[in-house]
Amino acid sequence: MAAETLLPSAAPVRFVAEDGRRADRNGGYGEPAGDRLKEAYRLMVLGRRFDVQATALTKQGRLAVYPSSAGQEACQVVAALALEERDWLFPTYRDSVALVARGLKPGEVLTLLRGDAHCGYNPVETRVAPQCTPLATQTLHAAGLAHAMQRRGEDAVALALIGDGATSEGDFHEALNFAAVFKAPVVFFVQNNRFAISVPFEKQSAAEALAYKGVGYGMRSEQVDGNDAVAVLAVLDDAVKHAREGRGPVLVEAHTYRIDAHTNADDATRYRDAEEVAKWREADPLKRLETYLKSRESLTSEEIERFAADAEVFAQSVRDTLNAEPELDPLSLFDHVYAAPTRQLEAQRATLEAELEA
Repeated sequence: MAAETLLPSAAPVRFVAEDGRRADRNGGYGEPAGDRLKEAYRLMVLGRRFDVQATALTKQGRLAVYPSSAGQEACQVVAALALEERDWLFPTYRDSVALVARGLKPGEVLTLLRGDAHCGYNPVETRVAPQCTPLATQTLHAAGLAHAMQRRGEDAVALALIGDGATSEGDFHEALNFAAVFKAPVVFFVQNNRFAISVPFEKQSAAEALAYKGVGYGMRSEQVDGNDAVAVLAVLDDAVKHAREGRGPVLVEAHTYRIDAHTNADDATRYRDAEEVAKWREADPLKRLETYLKSRESLTSEEIERFAADAEVFAQSVRDTLNAEPELDPLSLFDHVYAAPTRQLEAQRATLEAELEA
């Protein structure tokens, strides 16, 4: 395959400018249908309210930690919308909104961040892997599972969500190389939010854009304005289609920004100034999509109000779920360590059970 066919667009693909007006930089991609864009808007409203509520719950001691994805709603929601039910999503700890958009219940999503269990949902039933905290390990899982589905003849794709910091990890490069060699049906979706905790992008990589990292592995690559939901959906739709048709993996980089701190335990004012954050607030993905859809008469004021009201009801359900004390079984610690428990594990389980009964 000629290297020219692998290169990303010279500038990030964009359909909608910061002010909500049409931008002429679509990279040859077709615009998604209006009903899908309206659904993206609805889920972005829901996702932002969820994110605000989860952040508040950390201050109330109901969550141990919460990594906000405020400002990244377009990436989060579209990652879920671009997939079919049969496809797999591989999220990181910052991708709770993507899981909500995928249809998981808030109590299931926040179990990890509450500290109750490593995962609060059934990955096989939901086709969502456990949220990954170690950087880039989910890329290997996605590549391996995609290859396995390919060998079984399944018509399914895996999409791995990645932060910019994870692209500096060896696992990321091993996953890209493996996926490209075996043409695994996987999409690597990098949300470049400009900071790996406190390390700015320019101190992480000398590459002009992270999308170029895929070219060296013989992988088709693209970059997109991550705050333009229309562009992100157009690019991810095409990437998923490319992978599903057996033409190999795709690396997509979304240029976005993390509005809030790394987590509630982080003080972002120590490494970035308020003017930078204010500038990116002007590129708000939610307001941008709302303005665009209203200008095209694809979204009414009544729908905006209804979606906001529905989000408030959802936020109440989140509060109700997290304010209830969890019912935990200590013996469940041993349930998913091995497919078939070892004798040592059985002995440890028996010891704990005896202690609990004493």
